[in-house]
Amino acid sequence: MKTNMKKYILPVLAAGVLGVTSCSKLEPELGGPNSIAPATSSGAPTPPSIAAVYEQLNQLVGQYGYQALQEHSTDELMGPTRGTDWDDFGTWRRLHLHTWGPDHNQVNDVWNGLNGALFQTTLVAETATGLTKAEGQFLRGFFRFLVCDLYGQVQSRPASSPAAAIPSVISRANVIDSIITEVETAVTTLPAFNGTNRAQATKEAAWALLAKAYLNKAVYKQDPTKPEGPYTFSSADMNKVIQYCDLIMANSALALDTYYWDNFKWDNGTASTENIFIRKNGSDARAGNGTNMVWATAMGWHYNQRPSGWNGFTTLSDFYDSFEDGDQRKRDTVAGFTNRVGSTAGFLVGQAYGPVSRSNNKQPGSIGDPIGPLYDRSGNPLVFTRNASIFFNGEASGIRVNKFLLDPSSINDGGWGSSNEFTFFRLADVMLMKAEAILRGGTATGGQTALSLVNTVRESRKASRLTAVNLTSLLAERGRELYIEGWRRNDMIRFGAFNNPVQERPNKSDGYKVVYPIPTISLSSNPNLKQNFGY
Repeated sequence: MKTNMKKYILPVLAAGVLGVTSCSKLEPELGGPNSIAPATSSGAPTPPSIAAVYEQLNQLVGQYGYQALQEHSTDELMGPTRGTDWDDFGTWRRLHLHTWGPDHNQVNDVWNGLNGALFQTTLVAETATGLTKAEGQFLRGFFRFLVCDLYGQVQSRPASSPAAAIPSVISRANVIDSIITEVETAVTTLPAFNGTNRAQATKEAAWALLAKAYLNKAVYKQDPTKPEGPYTFSSADMNKVIQYCDLIMANSALALDTYYWDNFKWDNGTASTENIFIRKNGSDARAGNGTNMVWATAMGWHYNQRPSGWNGFTTLSDFYDSFEDGDQRKRDTVAGFTNRVGSTAGFLVGQAYGPVSRSNNKQPGSIGDPIGPLYDRSGNPLVFTRNASIFFNGEASGIRVNKFLLDPSSINDGGWGSSNEFTFFRLADVMLMKAEAILRGGTATGGQTALSLVNTVRESRKASRLTAVNLTSLLAERGRELYIEGWRRNDMIRFGAFNNPVQERPNKSDGYKVVYPIPTISLSSNPNLKQNFGY
């Protein structure tokens, strides 16, 4: 992305820069500039509204950027090249193969976007009062956590400083402590979660962030010359994880959903009982304006499916095979969806089905037309294969993902009107974090064990009970439960598995790749930044 950035100024991401377009392959808006926060040449910037700060969450929802860094670098998602489609100058290959560098376009764009969010959240966190201040503190803590996790260094500049002031830099080891302190301060003022305020900062959202912070603390305290570990998790930190998970689980407004897909389909705003902090469509900015979940479907769906996709990303067959048959998370027929759209929820492999034309059943139709087998652009049966290559593929190669189910009534116009919400924190994740903290030396509470917590989640998904659980099986369970929700890279690093070989990446990658590089242009803009070890 071309960056229009003044020296020493943290950019603010313009709304929509990381949006998706309806096309057959991803061609990012590389020419769109980042805007600069309102400022005078001599005074401090004007604080934005809290609604504008919530808008910064939009950049976390989409196939390009943040989600790409967190998912394409793992065993969950891959962007195969299909002829000239999806080549995009090697962007997706470099993420999957762990060959990115400081010049990688998405590494640069995500850094700019997240730092822009930090710029805005700081202005609110340090100048507002009451609830607005607490919301600003929570959001700054959340964005600091993401920058810490991805890049290992966090820029900081007081709200009272002129916009041209050079930001200081907080190390990874120190910023995790400041995140915890700030969010623990904010939580006392935040409201309790009641179901209707899931798009707003709440006590439960703050506790979920704190549980994430304590769970990953050992990773962030690690020697920066050995960022891949091994990590030493303290029992005290694990007990804090358990404490915050218990506080969340005590809220009667939250319950593990009895049907997994209620958390993700188009009516999840009313159907889900476990989504804690989300971003949603809507006309009210504070409630979540500007986010659309079409990307989660269209990024992998074929052109002849409905909605018509961009025929891009696939999951890896090894990841697909980690699910047992009967597990709803792998594949499920959803009433009101499958019978109208033709696809199941979960993963799509084998013959694809969808609406077909009433006049020619080898041509795709529209919602309301009969459901039948689909064909590719050459007239051959559209059969999604188990395997795909990172380099060379046909249009049907690879297993496709259908996690955030779109409203069938909106699909004929491309699905852009679907009201689906994206979740950052939800109860099943909290339960699995508690299980992990127990396995890592924390003290079990409430009569729950790591095994009982995992089995409670599995039973609600119609998966068989496990007889034992260890860290290896827990990482696999987190993958099955949370795929395509933006946590896989974070999880794999914490479990020491991120650099391991995966399909289409046969060799172990360098350990320093658990942290992304600081973009070259940012190093030249702020002399306080130093390149991360290994780059």
